[in-house]
Parts: sequence; structure tokens; C-alpha cells
Amino acid sequence: MAEPWTATGDGLRLTVRLTPRGGRDAIDGVETLADGRPVLKLRVRVAPSDGEANAALLALLARELDLPRSTVTLATGATARLKTVALTGEPLALAARLRTRLAAC
Repeated sequence: MAEPWTATGDGLRLTVRLTPRGGRDAIDGVETLADGRPVLKLRVRVAPSDGEANAALLALLARELDLPRSTVTLATGATARLKTVALTGEPLALAARLRTRLAAC
């Protein structure tokens, strides 16, 4: 299965499908969209109002990947279900953290 991230010069770009009001904050694994793109499925408890779901998404990724919150930013998709999240850091180390976390899903 393809991975839902791309290495960049300063870290990774992660493609995410977010479900707000999902009942819990969790990473649900990788899914392939109808167009063949892989995405990381995440859910958060909060509603998508005033950017709360986006903030919860970034906090969830920072916590689950043991990264400083300042290194996890929303690159695109502020009002969409499909988003791109930028992870700043060494790309190989970040990819290894994601693989380890996804192995537990």
C-alpha cells in the first residue's frame, strides 16, 4: 500500500482525511480514495467550527507522533475534509515514526 506522505526538504507533507465529531480522538489507519490516493484517516471529537477540529487534528498528530506542537501545521484544506499537514523535521525520522504508529492501528 502506498504511504500518505511525501518527503520535502524540511520534513513531510501528510495527506489526511479528517472526521470531526468522530466520538474520540484517534488515528484510524490508511485508506485509499476512489482516485487511488492514499490518505491517513483521523477522527476528532470536536465539531468543525471556528477551527476547533483543525486545532484538535494538529494536537492529535503532535501527541501521537511525540512531536512538538509547533512542528505540526496545516498546509492546505482548512475548511475541507481532505487536508495536507506539514510536519517539520528530518524526513526519514518522521516517516519512521508514522510507520511505527500505523503498525499499531
